[in-house]
Amino acid sequence: MKSSETMKAIQQGQHIAVMRTDDAQSFLDIANTIIDKGLHIIEVTLTTPQAIDIISDLAKREDALIGAGTVLDSVSARTAILNGAKFIVSPSFDKETAKIANLYDVPYIPGCMTVKEMVESLRYGCKLLKLFPATQFSPKAIKDFKGPLPQIEIVPTGGIGKDNQKDWLDAGSFAVGIGSEITKIYQQQGKAALEQYVAELKSEG
Repeated sequence: MKSSETMKAIQQGQHIAVMRTDDAQSFLDIANTIIDKGLHIIEVTLTTPQAIDIISDLAKREDALIGAGTVLDSVSARTAILNGAKFIVSPSFDKETAKIANLYDVPYIPGCMTVKEMVESLRYGCKLLKLFPATQFSPKAIKDFKGPLPQIEIVPTGGIGKDNQKDWLDAGSFAVGIGSEITKIYQQQGKAALEQYVAELKSEG
């Protein structure tokens, strides 16, 4: 899959499930549940135990788009890509990671909070940027950033859930990252509640 195809799939999917759990099996249970219900773009954070194994396992599913998150260096990025990650996400910009992603034609989505960080990311070929943490901004920020930088696309992540995701998408977000709500609902209310949550999320998005 080419980088441009991955970008298109993320835009069409609208939601990236940004997940971290304390063990691999919990992650796989949650991921397979939400993929089955149509929330098929999963960011496997490398802070999750056995994250590379999880990426390799989930990447076998043809109905899912799996990426690696919390990627701090180019070695981790390359390992994730070789194990099936179709996009790479970092909490901040790293130029060596950007080079590796470009080499393998995989989108690199670095976390940015300022115009300066966004401009540096653009210089290294990043077309999609993560506004992180989105709790520090309002949906209006999408338009504010795209004023001087109309060529960027933004995925706000952090503090976004079912109740406010539509505000961000309507404001011009490329997609949104949703995380803690997903794992919390599964852990506290179980699989059926999570399936219901995903159905509501997709219908409102």
